[in-house]
Amino acid sequence: MDDSSPLQAEPESRYLNRELAWLDFNERVLALAEDAALPLLERVKFLAIFGRNLDEFFQIRVAGLQEQVEAGISKRGPDDRSPTEQLAEIGERTKELCGRAAAVLASEILPALEKERIKIVRSFDVLDPQDAEVLDREFNERIFPVLTPLSVDPAHPFPYISSLSLNLAAIVRDPVTGVRRFARVKVPPLLDRFVPLPDGERFVPLEVVIAANLEWLFPGMEIVSHHAFRVTRDADVEVEEDEAGDLLEAIQTVLRRRRRGASTVRLEVDESMSEEVLELLLRELDLDASEVVVTPGLLDLGSLWSLYGLDRPELKHEVWIPATQPRLVFGDGPPDLFGTLRAGDVLVHHPYDSFSSSVEAFIQQAALDPAVLAIKQALYRTSTQESPIIRALIRAAELGKQVVALVELRARFDEEANIGYARALEQAGVHVVYGVVGLKTHAKISLVVRREHGGVRRYAHIGTGNYNAVTATMYEDLGLLTADPEIGADLTDLFNLLTGYSRQREYRAILAAPHDLRPRMIELIDQQAHDGGRIVLKMNALVDPPIIESLYEASVAGAEIDLIVRGICCLRPGVPGMSERIRVRSIVGRYLEHSRIFRFGDGDEARFSIGSADLMQRNLDRRVEALVPVTDPALTARLDEVLEVLLADDTLAWTLGRDGEWTKVPTERGVNAQERLQEIAVERARADR
Repeated sequence: MDDSSPLQAEPESRYLNRELAWLDFNERVLALAEDAALPLLERVKFLAIFGRNLDEFFQIRVAGLQEQVEAGISKRGPDDRSPTEQLAEIGERTKELCGRAAAVLASEILPALEKERIKIVRSFDVLDPQDAEVLDREFNERIFPVLTPLSVDPAHPFPYISSLSLNLAAIVRDPVTGVRRFARVKVPPLLDRFVPLPDGERFVPLEVVIAANLEWLFPGMEIVSHHAFRVTRDADVEVEEDEAGDLLEAIQTVLRRRRRGASTVRLEVDESMSEEVLELLLRELDLDASEVVVTPGLLDLGSLWSLYGLDRPELKHEVWIPATQPRLVFGDGPPDLFGTLRAGDVLVHHPYDSFSSSVEAFIQQAALDPAVLAIKQALYRTSTQESPIIRALIRAAELGKQVVALVELRARFDEEANIGYARALEQAGVHVVYGVVGLKTHAKISLVVRREHGGVRRYAHIGTGNYNAVTATMYEDLGLLTADPEIGADLTDLFNLLTGYSRQREYRAILAAPHDLRPRMIELIDQQAHDGGRIVLKMNALVDPPIIESLYEASVAGAEIDLIVRGICCLRPGVPGMSERIRVRSIVGRYLEHSRIFRFGDGDEARFSIGSADLMQRNLDRRVEALVPVTDPALTARLDEVLEVLLADDTLAWTLGRDGEWTKVPTERGVNAQERLQEIAVERARADR
């Protein structure tokens, strides 16, 4: 490529910033909370998701940038921004988004909730004596016994403030000496954030109840002031595996360090906080003013999840009951899922297709089938130790089957849960392994080995989502159930790599990271780099520069490219001479779009794959991932249908412009992709009955 090529653009014009792109995604979530057309408690839910997303962003991404700055690292990223510049822009953007969130809560959502007889009462002054008596009793019987006020004075150093905890900063005055002291009261996280009043319609934030009763915590002292605040700490604590003889013990150590030793990255305060208290907190937490978020109103928007849990179905989306595919309906006889797979592959699409009658049924039938010799399962996240899949694996081991569970202990924020069910599996006789040193195992794979006439046959599930029955009702994901011999052989090799010693790099059918996924993906892109070339990719994130460069080159060569990227997209579309044939859209709605679909080519020549990997450096270089080809014409037609519905959406969709700005697609035909896919699932279930 010569120097005059249009691809030789300035770095800042070629890539969008990863962190700002993530904030753009969270803005799209916030836009759902701002959408007055949605059911009211759905708006509350999206505001809670916005808040929780932002918490995790600061714990991981902002913390990482701050560490770089503190270490003196000034290296610029692909978008030509330094860590310091990124932090400055993140600060401004966060301030804007948090202001919008607070405004929509105060001006729209809370008044609308009150009209529906759901009221958050943030002051004791508006309560009648009977209500105050109820709350006083609640405080004395259930709240007061678990509170521990911590004072700060020459004999008591400033207390450790745990990450994401809600706290009250109190200034108290000794009426005898006149000395003023600071004290911290932690709002107990195990208690409900909102205390209901007897009518079941009004709710008082827990910190308001505590603040109204501070005299019980500081008897004989004058309460000068009290202010709510919240701290966010670095949660991205890495495991030095080369130094960790026991990965389980190492992860437990990391969890202790996360709870006790991580640096502070954000301080959230209510707008009434005095300069005196704010300066004290900044000094003791070693923060500066740029790391403070002043919130007018309620702190910790994530706690609004508890309001979404209210039994008010008229204020939510109509409950969706997933359909069972006709090929997985077995009538009155015993299910024969293995016989079904011998007749052909099954593609399942959650939450439109039932998780319990497909993926769970696959593992449960394998556990009880006397002909099954072995089950191998990779578990990244699951619901609880009571998960039907965990119970099935335990039952299979009890019945004498060879059961292997690869448990990823480093699944962020699920480490503790994963440790719990790893121990339960081990106690039942399951062989539990923790993967490959230096790599997270993110692949969603199951393998069943069954004795049949003529030898042994292997059955497999390869998916895009976790083996989690709860998220399967909220996340959109795909999975392939198959008896294909090549795929079974590939998964055997992959599990051997994960559980033993292997340098396996090439597979018969699947694509696997970290060794061959990027080069094979670039090869597939390059094959479409011509006039008439066609590429449609659906994923959660597109960050990897070599992949982006290949897409740019394919666009210049004449390929038409559609990218459906739910979250982070660092590719800049629509730039003449670079990406003018690339279009990027994002679908954000009731279900979290989580599947990855990769289509190369058009018509009968199109090649499809689904799997666990996003196109990010971490997935391609530092994780074990698996993509599986889908070749059955009936199933590729279903994948085509899914992609076409997503590309036709003009209700949930946003598009990315060449300027890096996301804009809502104008609603003209009223196509809601997620509602249409629900309709298709029902139509398909009815058609074959």
